[in-house]
Amino acid sequence: MPVPTAFVISRPTASGLRRARGVNTHTALREPLAADDTRPELSVVVPTFREAGNVDALVQRIFAATRGAGISAEVVVVDDDSRDGIDERCAALARRYPVRLITRTGERGLATAVIRGCEEATGRFIACMDADLSHPPEALPAMVRALSDGADFVVGSRYVPGGSVDDGWSAARRLNSRVATALAAPLTRVRDPLAGFFALPRHRWPAAGTLAPLGYKIGLELLVKTRPATVSEIPIRFADRHVGESKLDLRVQLQYLRHLARLYRFRQPLLVEMVLFVLVGSLGLALDVAVYAGLQRLFGLHHLVARAVSFVVAATHNWYLNRRVTFDTGRSRPATAQWASYLALMMAGFTVNVGTYALLTTQAGFGGRARYAALVIGVLAGTAVNFTTSRALVFAARRVRRGPADAAQPVERAPDVAA
Repeated sequence: MPVPTAFVISRPTASGLRRARGVNTHTALREPLAADDTRPELSVVVPTFREAGNVDALVQRIFAATRGAGISAEVVVVDDDSRDGIDERCAALARRYPVRLITRTGERGLATAVIRGCEEATGRFIACMDADLSHPPEALPAMVRALSDGADFVVGSRYVPGGSVDDGWSAARRLNSRVATALAAPLTRVRDPLAGFFALPRHRWPAAGTLAPLGYKIGLELLVKTRPATVSEIPIRFADRHVGESKLDLRVQLQYLRHLARLYRFRQPLLVEMVLFVLVGSLGLALDVAVYAGLQRLFGLHHLVARAVSFVVAATHNWYLNRRVTFDTGRSRPATAQWASYLALMMAGFTVNVGTYALLTTQAGFGGRARYAALVIGVLAGTAVNFTTSRALVFAARRVRRGPADAAQPVERAPDVAA
């Protein structure tokens, strides 16, 4: 018997608002109420926004593929309040197939739509695919077989033998895809980590923990955070969309870069902070030199006065970028006091820098050209002190004093929303 569609209007809740800002406080995955456990083997989550023209063909192909393989399935459509007639289409489809439509009015974005759909899914396995018919539903049975054989995560891949993309892809689009894939390569060994067509066992979903998705690459986020022991890549042919317009634009590409930064920070937080700290310091050095020279040439300031001013300007620049970008807990402390403590610690680092240079050149025999080596060693020593003290003292997460009534409540760290 066909299962009636469930129309759920989603309004912003406290949980939803936190998730929209980057923290997935996901609920436990919905369990079926029936005592005989009649849940489907597969739940297919389809995030949509103005995709009404594709949903009929997509749902028909999904159930043709799954029923032909003897797989019980449901489709969970999560729509971002498109108002393009998708509710009527899903209602008509629900007379023939197990289709549910969830309409969100308080959140936007593909990644959070997928999260909502996975929370609502009832199947043993969960698959996610785009609504534009670029992902072939005919690959779903192979993905289910791989999961049944023990895979922790399955990707519909363009870049394994047998996989391909539409012949209409331009050289620029192919290059863009390859570059984006290469940028994610250190995070996972999967050949197509940016695929939006993926599946995982339902019990693996809570393993993702806190999710902070940006843009469209929720599959990459899950690959990184669920840490699957076994990943299977099923070859697919990625087709161009049939109806509607692509959502890929410069904003989405910039979101992807920010998302990558978050994932690298998640995987290697200390290394990422060190690299960003050095990059910020390099920019600060260039600013320091420019201000130092400019104040003397344009305003005739004494070189010592110019040096003092340029130091404060460069240190303030570095403090601001480190607060906003380098350290994800940087903004947990009041700005003015943090700035003052940062400048004081930079003076300490500068003292170590110069002191190391003086010690090497006067006591360790670093004369002549070896003085340049002493200079580099001094800079490295000062940088190490600056980074260590900044991380431990200036930009460390602010501790919250908690009374006895709060003892049982966890303290939630503010997410990084500036990466």
